[in-house]
Amino acid sequence: MRRPVLARDMPAGAVQVTSWSCESMDDVDPQALGVTYWFDAALSGDPYPVNVRFSGRRLTGPDTPGRADEFEVVHTLNDVLPGSGRVAVTARVPGLAPGEWEVTATPVVRHAPADSPAPPNLPPGPLPRGTTVGRTTFKPVADVRAPGVRIGAWPALVALGWLFALALQGVLAADRDLPVARLLLVSVLASLIGLVGAKVYYLLTHREEKAGLLRAGMSVQGFVVGAVGSVVLGSWWAGIPVGPMLDVTAPGLLVGMTIGRLGCLLGGCCVGRPTASRWGIWSSDRRVGVRRIPVQLLESSLAGLIAAATLAAVVLADPGVDGLLFVAGVAAYTFGRQVLFPLRGLPRQTKHGRRLTLAVAGLVLLAALSVLVSV
Repeated sequence: MRRPVLARDMPAGAVQVTSWSCESMDDVDPQALGVTYWFDAALSGDPYPVNVRFSGRRLTGPDTPGRADEFEVVHTLNDVLPGSGRVAVTARVPGLAPGEWEVTATPVVRHAPADSPAPPNLPPGPLPRGTTVGRTTFKPVADVRAPGVRIGAWPALVALGWLFALALQGVLAADRDLPVARLLLVSVLASLIGLVGAKVYYLLTHREEKAGLLRAGMSVQGFVVGAVGSVVLGSWWAGIPVGPMLDVTAPGLLVGMTIGRLGCLLGGCCVGRPTASRWGIWSSDRRVGVRRIPVQLLESSLAGLIAAATLAAVVLADPGVDGLLFVAGVAAYTFGRQVLFPLRGLPRQTKHGRRLTLAVAGLVLLAALSVLVSV
């Protein structure tokens, strides 16, 4: 089976230790070991679980009191999808003494007790056992490194999208005779507030993670709410007409999302569900690498199409009601995003939130388009 495009560093054997080329961080605390086990999913049949025992012993390194020189952990994939191709399971082991380690990965079949029925699904055949040698690495790096994940890809592409958004906004603002310098200042400040909103929204919808504000993830919904609210207030404060500013902001905002979603694919977040389809793309959620529905690319394409439509409308049309192009663009993106949500490999955080958002976004989109067409 060929190597996945996003995992060109796949080893020849079944086991791989996370590496990072930065010798100055080799012994910096805290240290951890990232270990990946590779195997091929069955070609057909029902989904089945795979249990992998990772064990290791330290070969070389400085003496570190209170740190483990051996470890053994078991990781479980509950539903391996037949036909999904090559699978990579990554485990992180913290609290280890720094140095070089020998690591072994062994598939484990957990038998049911004698007085209980046998489990309905078991791996259809033997899986490989493997051993390799590798070094511990700086724990914050080990926590995010995995096959198919590029460190720094997400912030880099989000920043690139932000720069493109500001540039496009400035060009359109100049074309509409809006005060470009004040407008860009408001947008930069609104973006910073949007970042805080993205983290707060993520914390509110992922309370089980118990992460602080700085370590928490970010949600695009929180960013849009925080940034758009700040743009409206900032425009009023800076003496910029709110409606026209929103209209010249819409294409750039959507272009930024188009580029930023590519960072999600390379960074291992917002992943799609595993699939056996030939149209799937191998990617990782930082724990499991497998062929998945490329929902990040679908959402990026959605944002790009809406960005092109709003850009054409801003340049070529003269809407009778300022601000409606922005409302229509954001509503269309929100509606499409909710349509794509079931393709994600993440559980929903609310029971009826998606349906309610779909209904509201759809009604707002229809109302905005009706007004734009009629005036």
